[in-house]
Amino acid sequence: MIEKAYFEKTNAWPFVEAKKILKDRKKYIEKKGKIILQTGYGPSGLPHIGTFGEVARTSMVVNALNYLIDIPKEIITFSDDMDGLRKVPDNVPNQEILKNNLHKPLTQVPDPFGKYNSFGEHNNEMLKNFLDNFNFSYTFKSSTELYKQGFFNESLSIILENFDNIMNIILPTLGKERQKTYSPFLPICPETGKVLEIPVKQINKKENKIIFDNNNNDLEVSILNGNCKLQWKVDWAMRWYALDVDFEMYGKDLIESAILSNRIIKELGKNNPCGFAYELFLDDKGEKISKSKGNGITIDQWLKYASPESLSLFMYQNPKRAKKLYSEIVAKTVDEYFNFIEKSKQQDQSQLLLNPLWHVHNGDIPKEDIIMSFSMLLNLVETSNASSKDILWKFVKKYKPNIEEKNYPFFDKLVGYAIKYFNDVIKQTKKYKMPNDTEKKALIKLVSILKECNDDMTPEEIQTKIYTAGKENGYQEKLRDWFKLIYEVVFGDENGPRMGFFISFFGLNETIKLIEDKLENV
Repeated sequence: MIEKAYFEKTNAWPFVEAKKILKDRKKYIEKKGKIILQTGYGPSGLPHIGTFGEVARTSMVVNALNYLIDIPKEIITFSDDMDGLRKVPDNVPNQEILKNNLHKPLTQVPDPFGKYNSFGEHNNEMLKNFLDNFNFSYTFKSSTELYKQGFFNESLSIILENFDNIMNIILPTLGKERQKTYSPFLPICPETGKVLEIPVKQINKKENKIIFDNNNNDLEVSILNGNCKLQWKVDWAMRWYALDVDFEMYGKDLIESAILSNRIIKELGKNNPCGFAYELFLDDKGEKISKSKGNGITIDQWLKYASPESLSLFMYQNPKRAKKLYSEIVAKTVDEYFNFIEKSKQQDQSQLLLNPLWHVHNGDIPKEDIIMSFSMLLNLVETSNASSKDILWKFVKKYKPNIEEKNYPFFDKLVGYAIKYFNDVIKQTKKYKMPNDTEKKALIKLVSILKECNDDMTPEEIQTKIYTAGKENGYQEKLRDWFKLIYEVVFGDENGPRMGFFISFFGLNETIKLIEDKLENV
């Protein structure tokens, strides 16, 4: 059990953000007796890895708050489902349906999947199922419902009252042509049902109505009850105002929007919520990950090869640094996950709070012993040609004969992940080295030395023998190159496991045969 004093002192980022909320939003929190945190989602497409990251990180802040203050906390997951459909996503069926309904609110666009009343409702349900699968605690809010039910009416009236001041905030950020037509309010066309971006001709603050110029025709619309919606930056500020939001995370690409929304909410008479701008994910080429491009990896892909906990670890680490997100990162993160488990067993209270897994597991870090790393397991999959968990477990039990799968649930799952990951990801990238005559001679010498070893030798003793083979064959000063040669010939990679431990797992005779088979094909 960690003492409360350590929670107050720690520099772990969820606690840093939690303490900032309690300091900056104190009077608002005391007035309403709860803390409200918001995450946003645009349902023009299916939930993606960024959606997970935002909710997961916000949940970590809530967990930190729970250790600092005993009042209710609520995460609102807000869906911008009243936005007009701007383009047709590539990954949906029946695209003609969407093409015929462009610019209509997402909740008025028929569902191309044929499951729900609208495309917006379909994606909202996917979002809720997605979040429920990870056991997130949240309250779902629909933009359409809140607009149409009149929940935003009071806030909309206040925005209309401050129309000129808000325009003075927004207009300097726009180009000259855009300035001519910009309006914070977007009417829903009574004839077509589309969200219109048209200029304002006249404002009637008393009756909460606006007359718009719709292709030289007057269009008079009430701003209340879902007849209008707000442009993005104003909408964001209005949402903070109406829902009394204390904290919201957002991607680095929305910093400028957040600055303007902060100015707008202050114009409305409230202080802005605490913000946290996280860096974006990049693919292996360093380009921003995009749903439309399909670069990077998806949630489903990650969970095919690794646990949800490892994904949470990836999200926890360095949220303010741009991070590459592609298939090879999965294996690296899994090994980091198990390293943090091992570290936790020796850490004091202060150190535990800086261990990412304390936040991933909300203080309850797993205690399971780690049999071997994921990278080692992947090498075993390759060398054993394992196609099932049973085959792989047989090799594992060679090294630790008394272990049972049921006592190692995390590792048992890892065995299954390793087989899928190797076949889908690693296998495609293998490039086996063809050794020259000198290199072949050195590897033949390695085989002869391994034949002098026995199964009673420790991994360290076998490792020493491998060092000796390298030193006796021209690698005295270049032992790194010696192991690189072994890895490239045997595993098709520049890096590999610590050979002494690998041989102990895989077996001496099996390793000798493996190397001999590789040399026969040269």
